[in-house]
Amino acid sequence: MGRALVAFSGGTDSAYLAWAAHQVLNSGALAVTADSASLPESHKRDAEAFVKRFGIAHEYIHTREFENPDYLRNDPNRCFHCKDELFTRMGEVARERGFEHILYGVNQDDLGDYRPGQAAARQHRVSAPLVDAGLSKSEIRELSQRAGLPTWDRPASACLSSRIPYGTPVTIENVKTVETGEEELKALGFRQFRVRFHGDVVRLEIARDELPRALTMEMAASFTRIFRGLGFRYVTLDLEGYRQGSLNEVLPQAQPPVLA
Repeated sequence: MGRALVAFSGGTDSAYLAWAAHQVLNSGALAVTADSASLPESHKRDAEAFVKRFGIAHEYIHTREFENPDYLRNDPNRCFHCKDELFTRMGEVARERGFEHILYGVNQDDLGDYRPGQAAARQHRVSAPLVDAGLSKSEIRELSQRAGLPTWDRPASACLSSRIPYGTPVTIENVKTVETGEEELKALGFRQFRVRFHGDVVRLEIARDELPRALTMEMAASFTRIFRGLGFRYVTLDLEGYRQGSLNEVLPQAQPPVLA
């Protein structure tokens, strides 16, 4: 590919892609992370540690999706507006500095979910090498482990705005509330979870293998203390546990976009 920008959030997929691009292109690859309120500060720290460890060139770019009313409205196309902003900014960098390609870390499994951001990627002619290689999430984890990448078993992650139900406006204030809550759950020792923001109600999704620890009176008291302290009137635990994309369950016959 010559020279390529890699959209790098620090998650398993984008980390493997950034590492692989660095192996092949060396100085021709630049990992780019969006400096956005929707990316947790802990993810930024993890991303910085990763690129430093493997000698990968890395920069932040400022994205302005929180200035876009279409994004703030938080309809089912929110992810499109986010990725459209990201790829617009990356395109500007590519043109200014002579990068020939923009890459992002969607994988084969992602094609079966409702992800409007894939439409933005098509519009901006962003390449998806992991899909081109036919790699599933489990295969990317295995390849990452073989390569010695610490991200190989990192829990699935998504931007903080994905915790806000469609139709509830996304604001910097409510995503930061979610971020604080998730850091508190991490401090309690939970590994895979989501804090879902429903106005004055918080709905906690915790991985099923971790639910027995969550379903105690002692932990209920901790959850109540933490989330009432963050301004929620009601604190609830989802008995179905964590599942990726649970907020998409309310969409009527959502059809996942097909990656060209």
